[in-house]
Amino acid sequence: MAFTLTSTDFKDGDVLPDAHVKALGNTSPQLAWSGAPEGTKSFAITCYDPDAPTGSGFWHWTVANIPAEVSEIPTGGPVPSGAVEGRTDYGAPGFGGAAPPPGHGPHRYIFTVFAVGVEKLDVTPDNSGAVFGFNLHFHTLAKASITAIYENKG
Repeated sequence: MAFTLTSTDFKDGDVLPDAHVKALGNTSPQLAWSGAPEGTKSFAITCYDPDAPTGSGFWHWTVANIPAEVSEIPTGGPVPSGAVEGRTDYGAPGFGGAAPPPGHGPHRYIFTVFAVGVEKLDVTPDNSGAVFGFNLHFHTLAKASITAIYENKG
């Protein structure tokens, strides 16, 4: 069985709905996953924009330590008890919606769920996406992604 990620809010390749745009709703999307590999002890989620004009992309959401029995996050959350939301590149923990610069063209918002081989990653709400990624690098058993597109035509 393949490890898959889906959303009832958008399909892979769709335009990101306004509800998930920072200035228009700033609400995290519903995400559901299935087919986690044997040995999965927790899950993590990231949302990353590789097209941000920063030289290093932009982290919109990082969540770790989602219990292994959880397979869905509802639209707008909350994340499960015990999960840790990290600091986005906006500077605070939690979901930060799409906000590409006007006229910069379409940006990709890559939502990824990670099957993790440990119950807890050593991360805090003060940690950046890079720190979450570093910890995930050593403990990821599988990952699945869906991508939405958004452009601020200004």
